[in-house]
Amino acid sequence: MRLAVRCVVVAALAVVAALLAAPGTASAAPAEVGYDVSYPQCGTTLPRDRAFAAVGVNGGLSTRANPCLAAQLSWAWGSSGAVAAQQRAQVYLNTANPGQVLGQVTTWPVRGGTPYGACDGTNSTSCSWQYGWERAQNSVAAFFTPAAGEARVDGRPSRYMWWLDVETMNTWQSGSPDALLRNRATLEGMTAYLVSRGAQVGLYSTGQQWAQIVGSVPSGSLLAGRDSWLAGSTSLAQAQAACGKPALVPGGRVTLSQYVQGGLDRNQSCV
Repeated sequence: MRLAVRCVVVAALAVVAALLAAPGTASAAPAEVGYDVSYPQCGTTLPRDRAFAAVGVNGGLSTRANPCLAAQLSWAWGSSGAVAAQQRAQVYLNTANPGQVLGQVTTWPVRGGTPYGACDGTNSTSCSWQYGWERAQNSVAAFFTPAAGEARVDGRPSRYMWWLDVETMNTWQSGSPDALLRNRATLEGMTAYLVSRGAQVGLYSTGQQWAQIVGSVPSGSLLAGRDSWLAGSTSLAQAQAACGKPALVPGGRVTLSQYVQGGLDRNQSCV
């Protein structure tokens, strides 16, 4: 996943059997810390002391797969589980809505029935929803196609918490309330597909970037009531304080807070 925070991560994984310990902090023992990693960490070592971990399914874009997903999931499942409120292994998906640049998109849907009506291939709310559904569908398929030589891990979507990584560095529609609605529809489409597979779904962003990309979310949206994972902190103290911030959507709660320390993406449980 990556907001600007995610771009600075240099932690990683080489082989599941050869993991290095990461230093803890004075106010949070290593046994209580969670980490998140993705394709930039392929071929390097990851922290040994971890209570839980989240792994990026994609390779930076929603249309690309993380080439070492299976290995990193194996590492995540090796977490201690010391924080009972957090699943040992969690995953996240890159998100986007490139409907305003259709001439540059080869994966935009041309048909499909959605809660917003039939998709006809145009830059519409219905096709935005369908785009989200298809991107989540393709990402889930990556669970069942590990790279050559990688061991298979539990690929059942229902075994994981799935976070939707919402950040401004990806392509989003902008300039009008309708653009925000189309962006929201994409996330709803992704959520709908994941829920259809029995998965739990949460939302990762900062309040500022969420407002810029999605805006307000009505109580009737499929996004309402979802847990929030807040990014943007640079210390454990900031992350702990962020646990008290409002959730990204109505009816939701902040359950994770991310901070960067020692070049690693770390996570504080808020529940």
